[in-house]
Amino acid sequence: MIPITKANFDETDLELIRKPLESGWVVQGKFVKEFEDRFSAMTGSPHSIATSSCTAALHIAMAALGVKPGDEVLVPAFTWIATANCVEYLGGTPVFVDVDLRTFNIDVAEIERHITPRTRGIIPVHLFGLSADMDPIQEIARRHELFVVEDAACSFDSWYKGRHTGTIGDLGCFSFHPRKSITTGEGGMVTTSSEKLESLCRSLRDHGASRSDLERHEQKYSFLLAEYRHLGFNFRMTDIQGALGVSQMMKAPAIMEGRRAGAARYDVLLRNVDWLDLPYRHPDYVHGFQSYVCLFRPEAPSLAECERLSESRNSIMASLEGRGIITRQGTHAPPHLDYYAKKYRISPQDYPNAYMAERLSLTLPLFAGMTDAESELVVSELVREFESLTFHAARGFNSGMSS
Repeated sequence: MIPITKANFDETDLELIRKPLESGWVVQGKFVKEFEDRFSAMTGSPHSIATSSCTAALHIAMAALGVKPGDEVLVPAFTWIATANCVEYLGGTPVFVDVDLRTFNIDVAEIERHITPRTRGIIPVHLFGLSADMDPIQEIARRHELFVVEDAACSFDSWYKGRHTGTIGDLGCFSFHPRKSITTGEGGMVTTSSEKLESLCRSLRDHGASRSDLERHEQKYSFLLAEYRHLGFNFRMTDIQGALGVSQMMKAPAIMEGRRAGAARYDVLLRNVDWLDLPYRHPDYVHGFQSYVCLFRPEAPSLAECERLSESRNSIMASLEGRGIITRQGTHAPPHLDYYAKKYRISPQDYPNAYMAERLSLTLPLFAGMTDAESELVVSELVREFESLTFHAARGFNSGMSS
């Protein structure tokens, strides 16, 4: 079995996880604080606020920026559903913007035509570890007085022109789900350079409290509860997760070196495979390679041929799964999922690139510690399945012609 990814756990993780258990302080505490500090040091963000998930981080970000019913927020049409959901939670309207099939990120050229008097902000997503093009996005936001919240769920150790993703807009939101480069099981992080937003986000993650439980217990009159000035949420990270986050941050350089080495091996092995578009590179960006996502395109993709091509992709993926090689589509297109498609009466023609990205993206296994033999097996089996598929398709066509 070659999984789609594999978390990097060892004795260091176990040793640190034991410490909050031994101390008895397992809720948000000193290990969460250390994790936040290490994350800030690595990304260059002045403030990092740990949360229970990236979805929680996005929810907090929208609440902190005052999104309310009637407000519109622009989001990419190809992303995990939480990017849109965080706007819906507060009664706002996610307005989808199509993506660039080459990068899978929001198509900057499409942004301004979706801006209306009700637009409050933009949520660019750094999908699969590749930064969105932030300079023109920031310029558009400034011109229209919009906030920018970076969905950096996939972009740990991803950089845009020398700046870590998640540190460019008003707020950044990261994920530590097991499919991400480092993991705390579930977990997230909000980053910001604003002291005002930092204070508000810390309060919102903890029911709107004026001070955390740890701060209260370390101060005089610890028996008195905090004041609650905001309508907040229970989006706190536990100290068990925080301890795991600390140990993962200690190993992060080695983990990222392994992931990038795996991506580089694929680049070489797939260089002559002309029916796959490999992950896009930009000379001014550093790709984080949360995933190695290609576009399956044995012919130029179009809406007319998308379903037929998607069936071929799915057939290849199913055969690989039968051989113990796990692949995935890149992610989904929220506007074409039932909830959003029905509520906003959306059709595939409205966001054609997102529709094709969902049906033609192909994610290959990638993790730190992946061996050359495993990479070679993935590629050889992938190529073999494609050649088998095209051979049988050609035979069927010729047979039909003879009859």
